[in-house]
Order: sequence, then structure tokens, then C-alpha cells
Amino acid sequence: MNPEFLSQRITLLGLGIFSGGAGAARFFAMRGAEVTVTDRKTAGELQSSIDTLSAWPAIRYVLGTHRDEDITTADLVVVSPAIPDRNPFVQLAQQLGIPLTTEINLVFERCPAPIIGITGSNGKTTTTSLTGALLEAQDARVLVGGNIGRSILNDLDETVPDTPVVLELSSFQLHRLSWTASSPHIAVITNITPNHLDWHETYAAYVHAKQHIVRYQNQDDLAILNADDEAIRSWGPLCPGRVFWFSIDRPVEIGCFLRDGHIIYRDETNEQRVCPVEMLRLPGRHNLSNALAAVTVACVCGLPAALIQQVVADFRGVAHRLEWVAKKGGVGYYNDSACTTPTSTIIALQAFDRALVLIAGGSDKGTPFDEMAAEIVQHTRAVVLIGDTAEAIEHAIRQQPVSPPVIVHAVSMEDAVARSAELARSGDVVVLSPACASFGMFTNFEDRGRQFKAAVEGLHPV
Repeated sequence: MNPEFLSQRITLLGLGIFSGGAGAARFFAMRGAEVTVTDRKTAGELQSSIDTLSAWPAIRYVLGTHRDEDITTADLVVVSPAIPDRNPFVQLAQQLGIPLTTEINLVFERCPAPIIGITGSNGKTTTTSLTGALLEAQDARVLVGGNIGRSILNDLDETVPDTPVVLELSSFQLHRLSWTASSPHIAVITNITPNHLDWHETYAAYVHAKQHIVRYQNQDDLAILNADDEAIRSWGPLCPGRVFWFSIDRPVEIGCFLRDGHIIYRDETNEQRVCPVEMLRLPGRHNLSNALAAVTVACVCGLPAALIQQVVADFRGVAHRLEWVAKKGGVGYYNDSACTTPTSTIIALQAFDRALVLIAGGSDKGTPFDEMAAEIVQHTRAVVLIGDTAEAIEHAIRQQPVSPPVIVHAVSMEDAVARSAELARSGDVVVLSPACASFGMFTNFEDRGRQFKAAVEGLHPV
């Protein structure tokens, strides 16, 4: 056992069912701390995370509630990304001067290698995954983690300074990087649109949090920005280091763009053809943009074009992000369960040139559905709505100045898939792209996606 935190009282405020909370609990337990985990969820709801900590029976669990004494007696409080600053227990710790940290802040503080950080309102998981795959093709060991669902905190002891480290960073995680004034060595921003307004409360606060990815860089660091995003184009002056760009629509002075069906990389002295666009197998303009971002990272890191081509051609995308599921009765089924914003659903709608049946709805995150509704009436044959937002989405669709598609409501994912199959015609696609959070009907977006895939597999044979 490493005695670094021997007998220190560490409280994890929020365990969650992803790996960050469990990773932080394991980190401190292995270093001799007295660890208390507190979460409003019950043991049953958190069982998957608790099971991963079974080797440390001394960890104390306070579940189904939070208590003042678990904060007031702590030497350090590790705050879950899901818990906002206005939470009374976060505020209690701040009032008492008890230090606060997060799992991702611990990674930044302790990582011996330069970090490649990737964020954006959409596309960050696909971009992170492709970036990791590209770097892994050249290096024997690459660490990929962060918001993508894997904590790398306990891998850092075996990490050397030249190990590539790629982190997907959410707005929640970036917001609290300000506590340590940290930004990654290479910062990638895919795009910016309103999201998580229930947590940040205002769009301005959300954008400010996202900008932490470049705010604390120095002149030796790099930022890779989306030149096609009007808001992101204005970030250039915020970046203390070198700025590279990627664009589908126009040549860029430094970075990646398209010409004659190829991805072109240009730096201060040279220009090269990197990869034919046709090698990318993922549908939609947004995935082409994600690929440009990842390829820009690869080029900056010195990967040869032949290697980049091989990885791009082999890359099949990420589960729950416009993931191909099956073809049943001449209808293609796609799982985009990770889509939790109207903007993401718009991107999914625009990815196909065929008639479409959309499954949407879920828990409300405070974002309007008007722009999404305008796209729905242009792209869909029918819409199947689920969850708390079903009525609001239907209302937004019916407010459009053109005739709406067929709109039906479903009481479960199995019901939604069955109704979609009835409404779709051969040659159509059915897309689960909810535009909303999964809470209420599902444990998380992964559970929602798994239920969708199971329901599709349960349909009539091909």
C-alpha cells in the first residue's frame, strides 16, 4: 500500500455508475485513506460501481442520502461531475474551507505525460475514440479516458512522459479545471451549441466552462479548432499557444481541410494529401468533421499518411453514436442513444438521404425543441415520442408552418421500436436519437441504447 494519504479522511460526493467515482475511491483507498462514498442513489442503483470496489472493504458507503457530517469531518472532498456548484454540500465544504477536487483534476495534477483534451457539444466521443485509435497504431501504449467512460487515474503510476494520453472532457469537468488552472497540452474543440443548461444555468456559463480547455494553456501548447463553427472561430484570440484549424467548407492556413475528395494537412512549410474522404465509413457531415479533427491531431503528432489511412478505413465508430444495429424488413436501424440535445438530433437527421422514422424524447434538460422540430418536418416520415418531453416535442412539431409527419407516443422502448417498424417502409431508416437525457425510463444512455438494440433484434427476421 502507498501511504501517501494514510489516515486522511476522503469523502467522495457522488459515486455514479461510470468509472470516475470508482476510480477516485480506488485511488485513495490504495493510498491508505479513510474513504467515505456518499450518493443519493441506492446501493441497488450503484451496484455496478460498488462491485468494482469489492477489494477495498474498508470503504464506507452512505447511500440514498447525503449528510453534513460526511462533509464537515473530511480532509478532502472529491466532487462528482454531475453535482453542480450550487449543491448545498459543495457549498458547505467551501464555507468551511475544506479542499475540493475532482477525479479529472487529480489526473491533470498527476499525469507525467502531455494530455490531449477533446471537448465539444457534439462529436467529442467519436473524435476521442478515433484519435486514440490513430495514436495507438503508432504507440504500443495509449491511455484514453475521461468523460468517455474510463478513468485513467489508477494507470498513471505506469505512465511515462512519452505515453499518449487522450481525454474526452465534458463541460462539467472543464468547469472545475479552473480550480487548478489546468488545460491540456493539445486542446481540440469540435463545436459549441447550447447544452446542459440545467447544470450551468446559462449558455454563457456553459461556454465559459468549455473555454477552460484553452484558457490555461501556455505558448508551447496547441489548440485545434473547428473553422466551420462560427462561435468557435472567435476562440482563436483566447488561445495562448499555436492554433490549428479543421474545416469541411474552406481551406485553412494551418490544419486540415478538404480538396478534391481528400483530407489535406497544411502546416507552416508543407502541404500533403493525407487520406481520401471515401475511406471514412461513418455516415454524415458531422462524422467527417470529427474525422478532420482527429486527423489534425495525428498529423500534428507526426503520424504518416499511410498509417492514418489504414486507421480511418478500419474505424467503425462508437457504440450509441449513430451506431448501425441491423436491417430488418428492408429498414435500417441506427442507435444514437448518446444524443441528448436537440442539436445532436438535427445532426442525425441530416446524416441520411433517405426517409426516416425518428424515436425521440426523454428527460428534460431545459433546451428548446423549435429548431429540431423544423428539421423533423423536413426529414422524417414519422416520429415516435417517449418520456417526459414527448408532449413538448409534439407541440414544437405542430407549430411548424408545414404539415407534420405522423406522430405517435410509446410507453417503452420495445413499444417505440415496434411502432417504428410499423411506420417505416422498405428503404427507410429508423433512428433512435432522443435529444433528451435518459433519466426516468432508463438507467443511462447506454441502458437506453441497449434496450433499443434488444428491441430491434426482437423484430421479425431480415
